[in-house]
Amino acid sequence: MEMIGMLDVAFGSVPTPVGDVLVAVTGQGVVATSFGDGPAVRRRVLDRLGALEADDPGRARAAREEMAAYFAGRLRRFTVPLDWRLTSPLQRRVLGTLHETVPYGRVTTYGGLADRSGAGVPARAIGSIMGGNPIPIIVPCHRVVAGSGLGGFSGGEGVESKRWLLTLEGYLPPTLDWTL
Repeated sequence: MEMIGMLDVAFGSVPTPVGDVLVAVTGQGVVATSFGDGPAVRRRVLDRLGALEADDPGRARAAREEMAAYFAGRLRRFTVPLDWRLTSPLQRRVLGTLHETVPYGRVTTYGGLADRSGAGVPARAIGSIMGGNPIPIIVPCHRVVAGSGLGGFSGGEGVESKRWLLTLEGYLPPTLDWTL
């Protein structure tokens, strides 16, 4: 039963080389993505939003199609609308700057993003904001690296998932065993 005025979320999942990727979409746009799918993952998204699950596969279709195209190497820029409601004003500023200014195949450092966003926080805090990104891949926290290497990554299989995404985008060279 749908309650009038109650937030609802439609889900979709895309099989990828780094595992199933979940997209969660409100009436405003993609509110969350996740490395991995399943009832517990979906429940966490719904609980964080205080929302109900919508039986509306059409709402998630564009996000699923763009995600599949990205992982197939055919999409370089996501165009689906985003719903930033799971971010604080500081997160929104930093993640929005990242989303708008660091294109496919490019990276920035934690310190560079701190400067670029004008958030007034140290690089260490940028790392925490990246770790709390509710919309990874579309909001490309994998494109933020340490000055001395890749840095950390909390999505999927950790740094290996980050390495895979940066290889897909052509920033890192593929290894001999790398395949799409």
